[in-house]
Amino acid sequence: MDDSAFETLMAATDTPLLVVTTAVEGERAGCVVGFHSQSSIGPQQYGIWLSKANHTYVVGLRASRFAAHFLTSADHDLAELFGGHSGTEVDKFTDLDVDTDASGLPLLGRCPNRLVLERLALLDDGGDHVCVTTRVVSAETGGRFTPLRVSDVGDLDPGRGSEERAIRP
Repeated sequence: MDDSAFETLMAATDTPLLVVTTAVEGERAGCVVGFHSQSSIGPQQYGIWLSKANHTYVVGLRASRFAAHFLTSADHDLAELFGGHSGTEVDKFTDLDVDTDASGLPLLGRCPNRLVLERLALLDDGGDHVCVTTRVVSAETGGRFTPLRVSDVGDLDPGRGSEERAIRP
């Protein structure tokens, strides 16, 4: 396979970025996610892919709910915080306005464009990410926005590389 052709095709999609948050037994986690998509119209479902190298993946294995916060072009600093640091070393939520829903799910106050998701299944096909299929519990928006995209964060270094899988398949 031609890796450069694949990379060219994927760069052309220029995916909007999310910060996905979750919590289990009082342990909060969150990371930047570039792999995500609506996966059903009726019922409304959404798929998110979590890197196995991330603390969010480890917490997410036990979680039943997730919040997908759609980042705007003004949220580069949030992408840096949630994508450039590991939750095993830093509490990413410390200086943020964070609400929690009745289940303890952390909701970022700065990000009004979000989905609250309930896990349906996990799919681990042996790659460096695991797919979490979800049912959309709620959707909120602050109105029209310009999304922060993968091409906008080329200057960021990830907090963990994909080769640092927390749990190997």
